[in-house]
Amino acid sequence: MAITLLLLAGCSPAKQYLQADTSLSKAGFVSHYSDTTARYAMMNLLPPGRMTFRLAPDGSKIYLYSDPIGCGCVYMGDQSSYETYRSRNPGIPTLDDMAAEIRRDTTAWDWSAWTPSADPGSNQPKHMIGAYW
Repeated sequence: MAITLLLLAGCSPAKQYLQADTSLSKAGFVSHYSDTTARYAMMNLLPPGRMTFRLAPDGSKIYLYSDPIGCGCVYMGDQSSYETYRSRNPGIPTLDDMAAEIRRDTTAWDWSAWTPSADPGSNQPKHMIGAYW
């Protein structure tokens, strides 16, 4: 029985995300929970478990990693965080690959969903994967 549980734990679909979460945090990425309906929708516009970027309002690149399974969040980082992460994880997509993904995605990225003023208050619905609370 114990061996079966150990084998199943190694096959967890969240394993890939949990390993990436640690690497992203160490590289300087910050997790932003998808705790509102708007954030949850924006998280689901990103390719799950893959690095990509979107242009910030000032024109700079913000690198994003969607983790819908491990934490229900989006990791966000700047150029320095991306370079640190890439140096430690050479298999991540190149800028050309990420640019191709952005061209395929025709939905506009809404940065206003991630501002502190958009944080859920006591009177706003909060979204949790699979349920509301």
